Amino acid sequence: MWLAPACALLGGFSLIFALPPLVPVEYANYLSVALLAGLDTVLGGLRAGLEERFDDYVFVTGFFINMLAATAIVWLGDLIGLRELYLAAVVALGIRMFTNLGYVRRLLVMRVRAYREMP
Repeated sequence: MWLAPACALLGGFSLIFALPPLVPVEYANYLSVALLAGLDTVLGGLRAGLEERFDDYVFVTGFFINMLAATAIVWLGDLIGLRELYLAAVVALGIRMFTNLGYVRRLLVMRVRAYREMP
């Protein structure tokens, strides 16, 4: 179950290193928020996998919907003249990412402890 997110992550990293890193300045906020939303979804998928409740359909739809919603917030901010609205998406995604990382860390620590206590 963890193979799909791992392959997607490796594919994304290979695309980053294969393509030239030229992003126009007007798209930088959109790209940064979309990348954060994608990373948040990957961390959520990792957490769900460790909790043994991972669902491929939920992961894929969540990946694209989170990215679209985050970039829509940035676009709306640009549309109404509030360019700093992207910070709301960055803060929300950052909080979710660190929350998921905390859960992943706890789950891994619990698994290591359970493995060590096995006779």
